[in-house]
Amino acid sequence: VQYQMEMMRSLRLVNIDHLHVGWYQSTFYGSFVSQALLDSQFSYQHAIEESVVFIYTAQGSLCLKAYRLTPKLMEICKDKDFSADGLKKASVGFENMFEEVPIVIKNSHLISVLLWELEDKSTAADKHELLNLSSSTHLERSLQMLMDRVDDMSQDIVKYNNYCRSLSKQQQQKHQYIQRRQQENAQRQSRGEPPLPEEDLSKMFKPPQPPPRMDTLLIASQISTYCQTIKEFTSQNLGKLFMAEALQGTSS
Repeated sequence: VQYQMEMMRSLRLVNIDHLHVGWYQSTFYGSFVSQALLDSQFSYQHAIEESVVFIYTAQGSLCLKAYRLTPKLMEICKDKDFSADGLKKASVGFENMFEEVPIVIKNSHLISVLLWELEDKSTAADKHELLNLSSSTHLERSLQMLMDRVDDMSQDIVKYNNYCRSLSKQQQQKHQYIQRRQQENAQRQSRGEPPLPEEDLSKMFKPPQPPPRMDTLLIASQISTYCQTIKEFTSQNLGKLFMAEALQGTSS
């Protein structure tokens, strides 16, 4: 934090834009949705409402995106109520956790001249790199990471199903206990005896701790991100394949 403040102070002294509007994070094949990112962005956005997180991905093709937490998710993070009922009440799902902020890149004239010189000095192989039809490595890695997250989702669903079964079993035991007590009190009343003393059922039947549902939402959001990335990547490759097929047909 001290280094950050000194750097911003130095930028202000040389008359460079020093306003703090967020932070950035590099990712590996689009894997960025995590609890750490959620906590960091909440801290930034809670302090500065306009804060964004800038996601940079260089694998395969350059991808730059900016995200913010939605107002509903901000309220959930403030209350720290990540239970299933809390998320359902706030209508928070994996599809409305983040809102994407449009990015517009503007270069100065000097940067534009530099890019033009670099393009002029690049070889023909570098210029035709976008026409490369080989995509198995990137696609294979993306699909592997997608399958890993699907496995995580499956394990999380198993945990939640076990919790639901434990809760249902405990409710049945509690109901049976209440029925037995009522029958015993009815028999004691028929014999002219006083009823049994009341007991604190909440201490006798403590409900199991529900698993946090935020992890499930983060996994689902990451799966959705992987699917979108694979969709965009495969659509580009399909365009290359159709173009290559047309060129081969013309040459023959």
